[in-house]
Amino acid sequence: MNKSSLSGRIHRYPNAGVVAGVCFGVARYLGIDPIWTRLAAVFAVATLPMVAVAAYIAAVFLLPRR
Repeated sequence: MNKSSLSGRIHRYPNAGVVAGVCFGVARYLGIDPIWTRLAAVFAVATLPMVAVAAYIAAVFLLPRR
């Protein structure tokens, strides 16, 4: 993993995302393909729906737009 990809802040990309760009922003921050963060989000909603939905909504409001 490239250290420079972890040096900045996480942003959300509303124009590049499916819902609000949170998964795309996390994937870009981690330097991975966005499909993996989207699959992780779906898995989280399937296993812990209240926690995952609350975390996603919090990320929508707390992460700055890019």
